[in-house]
Amino acid sequence: MTSLLNADCRIKVSSVLNRETTLYGKQFLTDDNEETCWNSEAGTPQFIVVDFGRKVQVEAVQFMFQGGFVGKTCQLLAWTNDSEFVEMMKFYPEDINPLQIINNIFPVAENQRQATSRVKIIFESSTDFFGRITVYKLDILGHDA
Repeated sequence: MTSLLNADCRIKVSSVLNRETTLYGKQFLTDDNEETCWNSEAGTPQFIVVDFGRKVQVEAVQFMFQGGFVGKTCQLLAWTNDSEFVEMMKFYPEDINPLQIINNIFPVAENQRQATSRVKIIFESSTDFFGRITVYKLDILGHDA
């Protein structure tokens, strides 16, 4: 199992706090710098879409949130050949700062795994009263399909 994220991946997010992309933009999700982060605007749901540019098999998702700004109820969706997103799994991160590997606690069941070229992570609710999400690190692990 290796990181599926590389320079060819395209990332889209639902919003950026105060539209300050130079301070809180999507580029900080994968820069491996614990000093930078993506920070969403207020409101739910928020989301992250990752287009891999190739078919992959997702086995695990890793997040490092800022405590107090964590997605409470989340979904991982996979893009299908029918040009739609379908649910792979729901997961419920802890309201903590350390790295969380979602597969260890909430595994993607073997029968739910599928080859996909993009995923969508939806944060249906947040531990923040205003619905903001703050992510310092995102990684998606698996293998090429």
